[in-house]
Amino acid sequence: MTEAAFTPRVFSGIQPSGNLTLGNYLGAVKRFVEMQNSGIETIYCVVDMHAITVWQDPEALRRQTRELTAAYLACGLDPKKSILFNQSQVSAHAELGWLFNCVARLGWMNRMTQFKDKAGKNAEKMSLGLYAYPSLMAADILAYKATHVPVGEDQKQHVELTRDIANKFNHDFKTNFFPEPEPIIDGAGTRVMSLRDGSKKMSKSDPSDMSRINMTDDADAIAKKIRKAKTDPEPLPDNMDGLADRPEARNLINIYAGISGQTPAEVLTEVAGQQFGQFKPLLADLAVAHLAPIADEMGRLMADPAEIDRILGDGANRAAEIAEPILADAYDIVGMIRSR
Repeated sequence: MTEAAFTPRVFSGIQPSGNLTLGNYLGAVKRFVEMQNSGIETIYCVVDMHAITVWQDPEALRRQTRELTAAYLACGLDPKKSILFNQSQVSAHAELGWLFNCVARLGWMNRMTQFKDKAGKNAEKMSLGLYAYPSLMAADILAYKATHVPVGEDQKQHVELTRDIANKFNHDFKTNFFPEPEPIIDGAGTRVMSLRDGSKKMSKSDPSDMSRINMTDDADAIAKKIRKAKTDPEPLPDNMDGLADRPEARNLINIYAGISGQTPAEVLTEVAGQQFGQFKPLLADLAVAHLAPIADEMGRLMADPAEIDRILGDGANRAAEIAEPILADAYDIVGMIRSR
């Protein structure tokens, strides 16, 4: 088998940790929808097993899993076109994750910057799951032999680790069983920054709600946050070089580009010379027109949790149909005896 024989397939997932933001939408979910509509096979997951690498309130976890699923659906993911499910319903993720724990090297894990960032000085108090979760992420991807993984810049290192794990598995067992998936990182909105500090990523954990646009915000909240977003006194330039030392201005141009589907350069061509008093209302109108209907649809979907659970269950069954034979073959390659 050659790498060209692997069927093109997209896999990605988001943790259900609450308060999905505009950054999550432009950096991930909007691209998920575009890939779904391109015709390639797409599998999208609510990665609840990753969420519990830090303690979660059980009721909050259930609510947030449904809320993220509602966001997927409201943003345009179609359970008839994509497979949508929550990770814990497909046991192949955990089982393959253990195999990969035995393939991955400690030195590889020690290089993962996400663990260092999250643990800080408290590494000894962190869960083993948080330390080892990159190998579970590799299992998430390779359980479906996914070839492409849309991720944010901060997750690129983990996809590279997935490639290393796939390569080592194939080398150790003299096979070409797993593909080496490609990270997909593109678009103006892949890294949306805080509305209060253009040098920091927009985050749902920021103490200030004014720093972000939540996907559950109504039209008034969206407009207010954009109106009060930090800017500078200079007019907008006519090219990207003019934004080099203006992080807040660059962020708002990138947000406009991400929502409208234009490049930042195209946006600047239209708004060059404008002060923010002119530009912010344009951005607010665009954001409200695009995002407020999503918030309304999320509210409608959340009113029927049983239907969300049904969609997740159906997606899990479809995901398992793909993952279980791949897991069984992986066990066989490793030398495990299993009755089928």
